[in-house]
Amino acid sequence: MDVRDDELIQRAVLAELAWDPRVRPNEIGVAVDQGVVTLSGFVDGAARAWAATRCAQRVRGVRVVADEIEVRLPGTPGRTDGDVALAAARALEWDSFVPSERLDVTVANGWLMLRGEVEFGWQRRAAEGELRRLDGVRGITNLVEVRPSAPPAGERLRQDVRRALARTLGAERVTVEVDGDTLVLAGVVRSWWERDQVERVAWSAPGVREVHDQLLVGG
Repeated sequence: MDVRDDELIQRAVLAELAWDPRVRPNEIGVAVDQGVVTLSGFVDGAARAWAATRCAQRVRGVRVVADEIEVRLPGTPGRTDGDVALAAARALEWDSFVPSERLDVTVANGWLMLRGEVEFGWQRRAAEGELRRLDGVRGITNLVEVRPSAPPAGERLRQDVRRALARTLGAERVTVEVDGDTLVLAGVVRSWWERDQVERVAWSAPGVREVHDQLLVGG
């Protein structure tokens, strides 16, 4: 990859930022070196920073995204950590797929700490996704533990995950190994979107407590 390739990627990332209505492109700086995209600047919430990162990940040729965006919450009178905590609790309660009664949220200076236990990894991801969209959130630390109700089925689990990947993505260059209650993903995917989908499939598997993602984003 040469300088010209990096310039093309930079222009594409800037165009994608301008295309996404959730992002204010004038707030985000983009630098590219050997396919590694570094985002910088200041935004008014974690949701906007997350959206900017997803924009960069969607662009072809991007190998890694380094998020150096700083979240600076606007001075809104009356918007307290208590208000954010209440909004977070209600958001989790309204999601019927998230076991809100098993989760706990604390807030300090706009930063959310999420703790508790869930049965599936996708529930952990869903809970964080609900909180990320809230106004007044600077960031999230997700400490939720995945505790399956039953152990994984070893080789059967590996085959089930492989079949699920084939159904939805045709990810023939992805290998899946089972190590106890951990799934190990390796190989090459075509985009960050595809990598995210492979993780989604893995975390949906019963009995899985951890997913080790060793996937590379390539052509």
